[in-house]
Amino acid sequence: MIPLRDTTPSRQVPVVTYGIIAINVLFFLFQMAQQNPSHFLVLYGLMPARFTDPGIAAYFSHTQQLVSLFSFMFLHGGFLHLLGNMWSLFIFGDNVEDHMGPVRFAAFYLLCGLASGLTHVLLNVHSKIPTIGASGAIAGVMGAYFILHPRSRILTLIPILFIPWFVEIPAFIFMGIWFALQVINAASTPGDTAGIAWWAHIGGFIFGIVFLKLFDKIPSSGLSNPLRNLTRKRKSQRFQVVTPNRGTTGANDTGDLYGALTITPYEALVGARKLVTVPFGVKNRLYTVVVPQGISDGQVLRLRGIGYPRPDGTCGDLMLKIQIQYV
Repeated sequence: MIPLRDTTPSRQVPVVTYGIIAINVLFFLFQMAQQNPSHFLVLYGLMPARFTDPGIAAYFSHTQQLVSLFSFMFLHGGFLHLLGNMWSLFIFGDNVEDHMGPVRFAAFYLLCGLASGLTHVLLNVHSKIPTIGASGAIAGVMGAYFILHPRSRILTLIPILFIPWFVEIPAFIFMGIWFALQVINAASTPGDTAGIAWWAHIGGFIFGIVFLKLFDKIPSSGLSNPLRNLTRKRKSQRFQVVTPNRGTTGANDTGDLYGALTITPYEALVGARKLVTVPFGVKNRLYTVVVPQGISDGQVLRLRGIGYPRPDGTCGDLMLKIQIQYV
């Protein structure tokens, strides 16, 4: 399963999420420039044996041991590894950051990465394989998303043989399937020979839920408020899902459908261009909707020919009611 987007918009520009992605990219470029990559991974990756085997631990200073508990989550085994992790963070991180605020989210992310790494160390104490990657920290973000937005829908690509299948899956089902796969893989793979740190994923997900609950109980210091004001989005989500209905008239012969499109006051003033997907069965038909300048709340845009077939062979229209609100 490859997540492509979620349907829950964020109210703020996720500056910390974007910053983490940028830092990971910079670390990856620095990592690729190393003349001795194996030594680099041993030094900055997370190798359980260097914490549990005194003979191996003697080769590392206390500072190096401490740094590796955090540096491992910014290193990756290749471009696809980096791309997969950063894409998942891009999809789920903005909503969690939106809930916590930038300062708390930054601390939350690092704690999830640390907890995922310690979980891996505790369950693979003799492993001499350096573990790298942001997967554990991102699993923590997914755990928080699972609690915050269980009924959000995840547009997911499921390859069936060579045929791509696109389907919207409720977040709690998507996360549940993902977590079950991690448990199955962790239980069936010997820890000392694993190429993927499955237990780090599991630990990150569980601790993400725990840390979310703890952070919600800690009184806010107000540090994030200035950043929230600076990063408030002026535009709504460009890609929106419209689930239409036939209205309340009961007249089925018109074929017309009715839905809503959300925009911000800024977009109402200057205009906007949105991509709208309209589900019909298992299909998701994509349309470009141009919102004119100066539109008012409650006005209706007519998309011709998108409705159900009429008795005369033509198709009805989709009536999109404009809803103006801050995202």
